Amino acid sequence: MKKVIIVLASVLSINAFGQVEEDKSKTSEKFARLIELVEKMYVDSVDSPQLVDDAIRAMLEKLDPHSIYIPKKEVESTEAPLKGNFEGVGIRFQILKDTLMVVQTISGGPSEKVGILAGDQIIKIEEEVVAGVGLKNSGVRERLLGKKGTKVTVEIKRRGENDLLAFEVTRDKIPIYSVDAAYMLDDGIGYIKINAFANTTIQEFIKAYVELQEKGMESLVLDLQYNGGGYLHIAFQLADQFLGKDELIVYTEGRSFERKDYEATKKGIFEKGKLVVLVNGQSASASEIVSGAIQDWDRGVVIGRRTFGKGLVQKPMTLTDGSKVRLTTQRYYTPSGRCIQKDYGEGNVEYRRESRKRYENGELYSADSIKVPDSLVFKTLVTGREVYAGGGIIPDIFVPVDTTGVSDYFSKLIRKGIMNRFALEYVNENREEMDKDFVSFEAFKKDFKIDKITKKLIKYAEDEGLEYDKEGYKEAENTIKTQLKARIAQNKWGTSNMYEIMNELDPVVKKAVEILKDGTYDQIELDKNN
Repeated sequence: MKKVIIVLASVLSINAFGQVEEDKSKTSEKFARLIELVEKMYVDSVDSPQLVDDAIRAMLEKLDPHSIYIPKKEVESTEAPLKGNFEGVGIRFQILKDTLMVVQTISGGPSEKVGILAGDQIIKIEEEVVAGVGLKNSGVRERLLGKKGTKVTVEIKRRGENDLLAFEVTRDKIPIYSVDAAYMLDDGIGYIKINAFANTTIQEFIKAYVELQEKGMESLVLDLQYNGGGYLHIAFQLADQFLGKDELIVYTEGRSFERKDYEATKKGIFEKGKLVVLVNGQSASASEIVSGAIQDWDRGVVIGRRTFGKGLVQKPMTLTDGSKVRLTTQRYYTPSGRCIQKDYGEGNVEYRRESRKRYENGELYSADSIKVPDSLVFKTLVTGREVYAGGGIIPDIFVPVDTTGVSDYFSKLIRKGIMNRFALEYVNENREEMDKDFVSFEAFKKDFKIDKITKKLIKYAEDEGLEYDKEGYKEAENTIKTQLKARIAQNKWGTSNMYEIMNELDPVVKKAVEILKDGTYDQIELDKNN
């Protein structure tokens, strides 16, 4: 009980520097007294720790939408994507028809080292049957994640083998990659997609950049679509690769924190050359720091749709029981002085509905639907172009959502997981044949015939309870074929290869290539020189 009170008291009486303020003691005592009364006198028994957790969450909800509480048991899994690694056996898995299937082993990871293969079905973990028992993703993680150096035994069913195969896997640190894809879009045009700003992002980016440079890259398309952010200092380091020494990248200010400027400190690897940054409504926080700095310095062209609008900085702080709070302590501003945080004055519920309102207002289809008051108009630092604060980064070139090639039938194939399951089963059943027919992904991309496979998908969907819709299929035929080919590529070769096929449908990627090839980008550069 005392521990519970101390935990909440720590939250209630902590200031931005973690110092206990004596004048808050009465507040802490008040809450402690309430907990004591509830425990002694409430009509039913209560779970005091859970009540305190709920109280912490409710308090943070009153502050802003991004101050959050993380219970101790969730801290490690929450932080793993940004740390750049976790500890486990090193597989990408999927539960298919109530069976745990290995989709891919992590290169150099412990499962690959002992001989586990893509397509293997895990039937037992530590002699516990996990097939056909309703296992969920969380149950897989509970059984396979663990401290580095610990061991776990799995028994596997493999095609062509009559008996189960037993493997003892020693858990290790497994990398989580934040660069999803890197390849050449066109002659001289490289493409790098980043999904988060994690500890390893800069190393991954530089490696991808060097490899593309060796392939003749002169212009770069940096894809930050659906990138929800991450560490501020990593965003600063990425922007530093594109901007000149002493150019301001971002600055932060808060009630208890003086202004801090983050300026480019060294020669970046791509300070010259054409740069295009892709964004959309799910590009947030660190993504907005990078795209805002690029835009403010007229360093490149931002293409897509208005970003999310998160301009608040959270500081993680550990509580006495090992749980954490991420408390908003500062706002960040782009080099021109823009704060792009969208309004949250009407409460968190309305804040979360804002993305839906953009759709209802027609913003996803027309840039003219975005209304910005004069007080939120700023100027870029080189050409003096107008840019805007309040509610995200508005791109230089707007690309509306593409609804062509989409139908209700296609949406059901995706939402019900039918296409994903079919692609996984197809690769598992045809792995050896694909190895013989396609010596590389490039050969697959060029020569794989999707028409017959699509007919099998339709039959598979019917067996899964989705009735064939001839008109719906015809309306979305190209999208269905491209998505299916991309998912097969992902299960056979990896995520980067999936994007290489999927991007053939992405109008934002297409627009990037177009402006780099038709002279539009050069005209913007000419404006800079004037």
